[in-house]
Amino acid sequence: MPSPKNTPKAEETGRRILDSALELFRDKGFDSATMRDIARKAEVATGAAYYYYPSKEAIVAAFYERSSEEMQPKIEAAIAQAKGFEARLRGVIGAKLAYFAPNRGVLRSLLRNGADPRHPLSPFSPDTAAIRATDMAWFGRILEDCGMRIPRDLEPRLPGLLWFFQMGIIFFWVIDESQGQARTAQLLELAAKSVAFLLRVSSLPLMRPLRKTALRMIELVAEP
Repeated sequence: MPSPKNTPKAEETGRRILDSALELFRDKGFDSATMRDIARKAEVATGAAYYYYPSKEAIVAAFYERSSEEMQPKIEAAIAQAKGFEARLRGVIGAKLAYFAPNRGVLRSLLRNGADPRHPLSPFSPDTAAIRATDMAWFGRILEDCGMRIPRDLEPRLPGLLWFFQMGIIFFWVIDESQGQARTAQLLELAAKSVAFLLRVSSLPLMRPLRKTALRMIELVAEP
């Protein structure tokens, strides 16, 4: 027998609650919005809102999961349309910024929680590990046949490093108050160019001692 939450009507109600919550998070902030506010905006009883989502954190987790699922074909298309490492890196991050643009205010309201790796809503927390792994896999994809030689010792670490690079760009984009976040577009272009250059020179024999030191630093940061 199907779960009551899996019927078309129930799925529509769940989406309405989620979308109402996102709108309130944009307008009032995550901390100020209450489950009662969300239920009222979604035009459901407060108990019904709790039935679908036991907390505001559960709503944000559902938002993360929905976003990750909906972005997969967009990221795939971005990689397919780009040629070379630098273009792919810009394309993947650009696709995410375009997707999240309507909910930029939501991400901004979550900044305080996102900075704490112990918080379940943080992109660095164990609770978001599955989404993070999916994301890192895309950065592994952009390295395939990317037109440059990747040092063997560096290659396993690169997806994680590029994911952190992406998070820095997204953080800047969330707080960027320039018109249409134009500064972020410029930053992404320059930063992607710089990363591509560093990756090219990293394979030179002269760079091996520096690369070894850099890898040790990465290992220290990655240690739990």
